[in-house]
Amino acid sequence: MEVTKSEKMNDESSTMDRLSYYEKSGKSTTWSGLDLKEYYGPKDVEKKEYDKEIGDPGGFPYTRGIFQNMYRGRIWTRRELCGISGAKETNERIKYLINQGQGGPSVILDLPGSMGIDADHQRAAGEVGLIGCSISSIEDMRSLVDGIPQDKVSFSFAVASCTSIAIFSKYLAVADEQGIDFSKLRGTIQNDPLHARYNGFEAWNPPDLARKIAVDVIEFSGRYVPNWYPININLYDLREMGLTAAQEVAYGFGIGLVYVDGLIERGLTIDDFAPRLAFYCSSHIDFFEEIAKLRAARRLWARIMKDRYGARNPQSTQFRFGVHTAGCSLFPQEPLNNAIRVAYEAMAAVLSGAQSIHCCSYDEPIALPTAKSHKLAMRTQQILAYETGVANVSDPLGGSYYIEELTDRLEEEILKIMDEVESQGGMYSAISSKWLDQQFEEAAVGEQDRIEKGEHKVVGVNVLRGERDTETPGGVQEIDSAIEGRIIGELKKFKEERPNEALQKSIDNLRRQAEKGEKQNLVPAVIACVKANATLSEIMGIIREAYGYPYDEFGVVSCPF
Repeated sequence: MEVTKSEKMNDESSTMDRLSYYEKSGKSTTWSGLDLKEYYGPKDVEKKEYDKEIGDPGGFPYTRGIFQNMYRGRIWTRRELCGISGAKETNERIKYLINQGQGGPSVILDLPGSMGIDADHQRAAGEVGLIGCSISSIEDMRSLVDGIPQDKVSFSFAVASCTSIAIFSKYLAVADEQGIDFSKLRGTIQNDPLHARYNGFEAWNPPDLARKIAVDVIEFSGRYVPNWYPININLYDLREMGLTAAQEVAYGFGIGLVYVDGLIERGLTIDDFAPRLAFYCSSHIDFFEEIAKLRAARRLWARIMKDRYGARNPQSTQFRFGVHTAGCSLFPQEPLNNAIRVAYEAMAAVLSGAQSIHCCSYDEPIALPTAKSHKLAMRTQQILAYETGVANVSDPLGGSYYIEELTDRLEEEILKIMDEVESQGGMYSAISSKWLDQQFEEAAVGEQDRIEKGEHKVVGVNVLRGERDTETPGGVQEIDSAIEGRIIGELKKFKEERPNEALQKSIDNLRRQAEKGEKQNLVPAVIACVKANATLSEIMGIIREAYGYPYDEFGVVSCPF
């Protein structure tokens, strides 16, 4: 349809009106919908007791941070999530990022790996290495860490599903091959399978098995891998579903406390494991709301650990968290705008006192990051650390009338939602009854509706839209489809050449251990299976069977043992 000159002039006039000198923000709420006053002053904080409610950095309740000197002591760990094709390709990208100044590698699995199936599984076709790294065997893990000293590098695995027990065991098995004592290993594995149900992996993470796997990894790590963080309770993925800032923390804490209760049921005390609990949080686009959210979460976790669980070790009450800038805040339209969004979100993470940060790449809504976009994401963190001055002082926004009031408001909202979860019988019941599923669905629809109605203005998307982009600046990361064939071929050869006797023996032992029930820790048996060359789907299939679930959730592969 041809546009008339008159219509074109009206469009241009409309654009000029939007950019007029008298334009107002038109926003009187936070991104999550909390009402805001025009300004805040002394009266908003006059009833606060500084020592009890705020405190100095490094002091309970840690509102202002868990370290007194914060980044003067050590700058946050700069991680960039990575997973491209096979282990060899991911290893190359990791080394590239280390050369660009990355503080610690962070690896994510492809979809088959997250489901606990091997690369040669019929249903894995077309997905092997597509959106993450393919790791089916111990040989893949050897390739992943090749040339990277495990005793000197903090390695992170963004593996949340029940698969975490197998990936953790593979990493330990390879370290053992190299003669590295487990006490020298540093890093983290996400290991939050209850939350992974909501990432499209419900069938692979039934509540009883999810809780058991997470508790096994945490318990084993506490005893034998003391410098490892065996869980990153994943609030980030929950937020990506459209939740509010308060819902992110409330539901994330609820899931985390299921694991805490499971560990206590095992006979551990809170101080046995709480110092190694960690969280993975979102830093969304509302700058001040995100800072206040994370300050509120830190204070609230400290009180829960001390008042509800009786923690005596100060480290047990400290909320340690990494931040992932908000992928859901990024859009394919005008992709370079995403680099700006990410920079602000990363700054909010620094000002809130994060221990590690991953910056999204500007091309995230389009494809896996290219080497160039990965580099820019890393440079975003480095400019924050070295040039902006935001790391020079602990909690520089502490005492702000607005920040302190907003921190209180968010804590109140979080507690209100946590009470609602308790009314459902607790988080485990809320998950089992699928009450939590309903909350996520309502939140996702509501968030999308607010964007479509323009209540949330997104530059280049629903306001100030330019011409449709026809290409992505810097190009797009492409996955060579031929690599999938190579990965599958190597795995089949690996299976054909491995000794069967040791494999069968280790599998039989894993089955016996798994059938002993909830309190039998499976990590030693899984490590033995890994060393005997059992693959991912074989290990996970045996564990699933012992808990009454199909060996293969797809119903394609029968148990070969």
